[in-house]
Amino acid sequence: MKTDTILVLDFGGQYCHLIARRIREHNVYSEIVSQDISPKEVENIKNRFDIKGIILSGGPQSVYEQDAPKINVGILNLGIPVLGLCYGHQLIAQTYGGNVKQAKKKEYGITYATITKPDELLKSLGKKEKVWMSHGDTVYALPKDFEVLAYTENCPVAAFRHKEKPLYGLQWHPEVIHTENGMKMLQNFLFEICRCEANWKMEDFVEKAIEEIQQTVENRKAIVALSGGIDSSTVTVLTAKAIGKNLTAVFVDHGFMRENEPKFVQDTFQKFNINFIAIKARKRFLAKLEAVTEPEQKRKIIGKEFIRVFENVAKKIKADYLVQGTIYPDRIESGIRKFSDKIKTHHNVAGLPLKIKFKAIVEPLRDLYKDEVRKLAAVLGLPKELVFRQPFPGPGLAVRIMGEITQEKIDIIKKADKIVTEEIEKSGLKDHLWQYFAVLTETRSTGVKGDSRAYGYTIAIRVVESREAMTASFAKVPYNILETISTRITNEILEVTRVVYDITHKPPATIEWE
Repeated sequence: MKTDTILVLDFGGQYCHLIARRIREHNVYSEIVSQDISPKEVENIKNRFDIKGIILSGGPQSVYEQDAPKINVGILNLGIPVLGLCYGHQLIAQTYGGNVKQAKKKEYGITYATITKPDELLKSLGKKEKVWMSHGDTVYALPKDFEVLAYTENCPVAAFRHKEKPLYGLQWHPEVIHTENGMKMLQNFLFEICRCEANWKMEDFVEKAIEEIQQTVENRKAIVALSGGIDSSTVTVLTAKAIGKNLTAVFVDHGFMRENEPKFVQDTFQKFNINFIAIKARKRFLAKLEAVTEPEQKRKIIGKEFIRVFENVAKKIKADYLVQGTIYPDRIESGIRKFSDKIKTHHNVAGLPLKIKFKAIVEPLRDLYKDEVRKLAAVLGLPKELVFRQPFPGPGLAVRIMGEITQEKIDIIKKADKIVTEEIEKSGLKDHLWQYFAVLTETRSTGVKGDSRAYGYTIAIRVVESREAMTASFAKVPYNILETISTRITNEILEVTRVVYDITHKPPATIEWE
């Protein structure tokens, strides 16, 4: 029996894979495909999956620009239900002759939509809905045979449908958590309009990923980049299931790990029946980063050095492949797709050098979000302390030090990070938070320590709530906890005179500062 599937056409939007992720949360399988897929290619996919619906993602461009991504019109005439979101919403309207132009007032963030026709897509929703907008263009007039389903103060056509064909559009983003009933809207599309069955589960992914790894690596050897975080730990266990003793896990101590992290990783993975090698490379990485202040350059240097260390190990053990725990937020922020914007380089994606001495880099988790990786880790039987570890960047504390990296700054950020971690976890807030850490800023300010003037660093505390890291909200941590953290940092770290709290959501900020 074929699995019910929704195709997501990728127009380069930041939330493209988040759409696919939300669909899977309903236990419906989703596949992301190029925006210019042809009807014939859709038919070929039907040999493997039962395609029940198509969603057009958002994108950073304007539909009326000359080089803007388009859709093969034949896709809209297959009789398969189509839902356009943001850019996709505008593209459907424009394709059929509607009027799309730059909005008189752009909408970014939360707004309220008034629903005028609660059809199948907007079934069981209120007359006013809290939605997340992120657009500079607007549909001002619909083509013939289309009708308006909802509007906002600045958007006269916020939702529409074709009167006869199964074509729908939403200007807002139902896939982000800030759209209060976004999951209900997607649920309506999946089950009311597309008539999907909830017949996909994470165990299906495991089987598919193991088969893919085996087909790629075959009987050759591979090494896996193991940092001890949830992504690299999960891909290590998954790959070990696929190729067994042909895999060697390589942990690189670059000097930017959390306090006692190298010992934790080594102790944890010595319990697994996996080949394990630890490489001490602190001096090497620090030397390469001397006098470097630009964030993108830091990430690229770290990415390059990682690869060179892995190449040295691979040469010794005769390994042909490198396995990485790259997940989708890493790739999307690095701008890996044709129409997407680069936000920052991740060391394991765009931070990689152009020339590498491996047959291929294998990334089994490349289409998963962090919360999906946690579910996969649980399915694979990883210990609880690994499954629920907070995310930690591959470049480590190097991207939590603003400006030049020095040994003094590394020592400061390690102490501050430890204090933040201890106090947040002691408070009992850990299970409700996505990430919590300290950032060493370049800002210095005057303080008083021991009745004497002090001139020291400013530490910023970042604590966020999120589901998948593509969007996040700063956590409203009680003042008494923040006060304890601040007091401990300024008392225990002589070089710090001031502590501030970051109250910025993502977007507009990213979770990490660099």
